Amino acid sequence: MKKTTFILLAAASLLGACQANGQKTVLTGTLTGVESDTLLVMNAPLSRDGMPLRDTVPMTGGQFRYEVEQDTEPREIYIYAKPAGNKAFSMKNITVMAFPGDKLKLTGSVDDCRIEGSDFYAEYNEATPAWADQEERLIGLSLQAQEMANAGMPIDSIARSSFATAQSLLDSVVNAKKTYIAAHPDSEVSLYLLASAAMIGTGNVEELMPKLTDRVKTGRLSSLYTMLEEEVKAMQAQKAASGSVAEGAQAPDFTLKDMDGKDLSLSSLRGKYVVLDFWGSWCGWCIKGFPDMKEYYAKYKDRMEILGIDCGDTEEKWKAAVKKHALPWLHVRNEGGPDVTALYAVDGYPTKIVVDPEGKIVKVVRGEDPAFYEYLDELFK
Repeated sequence: MKKTTFILLAAASLLGACQANGQKTVLTGTLTGVESDTLLVMNAPLSRDGMPLRDTVPMTGGQFRYEVEQDTEPREIYIYAKPAGNKAFSMKNITVMAFPGDKLKLTGSVDDCRIEGSDFYAEYNEATPAWADQEERLIGLSLQAQEMANAGMPIDSIARSSFATAQSLLDSVVNAKKTYIAAHPDSEVSLYLLASAAMIGTGNVEELMPKLTDRVKTGRLSSLYTMLEEEVKAMQAQKAASGSVAEGAQAPDFTLKDMDGKDLSLSSLRGKYVVLDFWGSWCGWCIKGFPDMKEYYAKYKDRMEILGIDCGDTEEKWKAAVKKHALPWLHVRNEGGPDVTALYAVDGYPTKIVVDPEGKIVKVVRGEDPAFYEYLDELFK
């Protein structure tokens, strides 16, 4: 999800003290291009503590009003246009960073919306023209690629026709944002832009984070800075692990809770080949691969164990998915320490890692790839 950001008010500490009991934040506006008379709204605290709130907002003549009670923490508000009839739901949205007491006005469309009403947005609106044209062209290129895919053009042909242009545009966007951040270390806009890791890149985040002033790091977006620090540390750990998680290397040991809440360690499974399957109930390709995995588990379970490592789910969703798909192998959930995805440099799902009876990594397969099953047939023939 694309993120945007804004500026810290000079009297932030005083303002925060005045708002200790919370204030009402109000969003009003006029939006064009919305086919129905309803907006779908989701808002969540920036720290991600607590469940996001969901609501519907009526529109009359394209106009709407949305109010939310806030404590002292900023919230991200996502506004979606409810489709008319049975049309497919679009994930396009307007993202709003709302501070307690803000009175913000939105004009335009879901694709191109201008937000006004605070000093925060005044600075943001001054910053964005430096990269807005390139981002708009990137979005257009993405839509064009989707249309070509819908028309049946092969993915590799689409990539060849648009990759160079897309890369050039992306480089321009990143460079413009980097220039802004370096020139405005005392701005919350810079901090929030850094949180847009997909546009900035982890290496650039590591380079630019130290340039931010203490006022920004500890200000109203301090929770965002803390999350960014944690993400960078996780990426650094993953990078460090990637060199050691290779075929022939010793598989890092770990202990996680199984379906019954008991400790299960990788080392306890020595003596058999073990397939570490990193998956999640939210991962379509993971789910798609289960029938083949069940077939091969039944075929080789006398010589092979599968250890499913659930990632990114609540305990309830994890257990429900195991039950729903009737997965007969061992299961643990990646929660607490250590982060097993960092230990094994997992950067995509599903990832399957085969460990031999002596505890060494013998195969790493990313994605739902037939090569994994071909490897098992060759290994156990």
